[in-house]
Amino acid sequence: MKKTTFLLLAVLVVFLGLASICTAEEGVTDTTIRIGQWGPQTGPAAPWGAVARGTGVLFQMINEEGGIHGRKIEYHMFDDAYNPAKTKAGVKELQEGIGIFGWASGVGTAPGLAVKDYLMQRKIPWVGPAAGSLHWISPPQKYLFAVYPLYYSEAKILCKYAIEKLGKKRIAIAYQNDDYGKNGVSGAEVELAKHGMKLVAKVPVELTDTDMKPHIMQLRKARADLVLLWVAPGHAVRIIGTGRAMRFTPQWMSTSTCSDFPLMMAISKGLWRGVITGSFAQLPDSTSPLMLKYKKAFEKYAAKGERWGVFFYAGIGFVEPMVEGLKRCGRNLTRERFVKEMEGIRNFKGIFGRIDYAPFDPNDPYCRQGQKELFLIQCEKGGKAKSLTGWMEPD
Repeated sequence: MKKTTFLLLAVLVVFLGLASICTAEEGVTDTTIRIGQWGPQTGPAAPWGAVARGTGVLFQMINEEGGIHGRKIEYHMFDDAYNPAKTKAGVKELQEGIGIFGWASGVGTAPGLAVKDYLMQRKIPWVGPAAGSLHWISPPQKYLFAVYPLYYSEAKILCKYAIEKLGKKRIAIAYQNDDYGKNGVSGAEVELAKHGMKLVAKVPVELTDTDMKPHIMQLRKARADLVLLWVAPGHAVRIIGTGRAMRFTPQWMSTSTCSDFPLMMAISKGLWRGVITGSFAQLPDSTSPLMLKYKKAFEKYAAKGERWGVFFYAGIGFVEPMVEGLKRCGRNLTRERFVKEMEGIRNFKGIFGRIDYAPFDPNDPYCRQGQKELFLIQCEKGGKAKSLTGWMEPD
């Protein structure tokens, strides 16, 4: 009897152990949480690669502080060179190879679109895509939480300022010929229509374009007095430089994707001065306690030669809501619990604008659009940023 009882207990222990293993959440162990991210360390969008490195510094800081409820973050980042095919391959390799609990940030609209359906079908959380695409919220996805203000909304705010504050009459746009650029076109057209105006020129820019003379010729022929630049930093600089050489010098405006003024001044050799952009985060010289804390982490953990700038600490801000959601879960960390806790975030304020989420509603896109506000800044001498407005949302 005793031997039989012992054998039954042994079988029960083994069974319970196997059950525990089988029901453990993917990407979570007793001591770790596996988080993934992609970011262009090479290629045409390499300046945006600092985003992924900034996230890494945040996680190092959190781990040194003891992790999240005793679990350290195991961070897996790879270079996709802003190539959607590489994004898809890298995400699939990490997800199916080692098992990722959730994905943080990830630069680019086209790269993100390459993996969105894959992640959502597998019910894998993705927080803070580093792009302001309408595709993240329309239609809303239960496991996708956007942070970046919409490019569509940013274009509306820039155009309204251009018309009402600067008195511009002939507005044009040079846009990256993909979803990123087309979101800017859509927002601009909607805002201009409110004022009885239309874009005087819509000039597409391909990622492979190097000669900007044809683009400038179109903008100059349209007699644009203000040009929106919905392109990557490299193309934005080429356009302004070519415009200067061809004596075409309208007021330039650009998205927050080109708001790292010290970088833009450096690569444009000073031509970025006077450009107006949107801004989704505190400025680099902010002395708020939270920014000072992150600066100390940057000084401690960032690689030699790394630069403190908007793109770098954007990688922190995009992931702050994710960290908050993980903290709210306590030790009982599952994907479903994480989603529920994220949906309860209201009036969250890190180094970005205010973040709000709501319970999932397939008919409400904004239940997954965390940040809706931004402010406008203008580049001054030395790459300093002059604030032109306070935090604002589009009409």
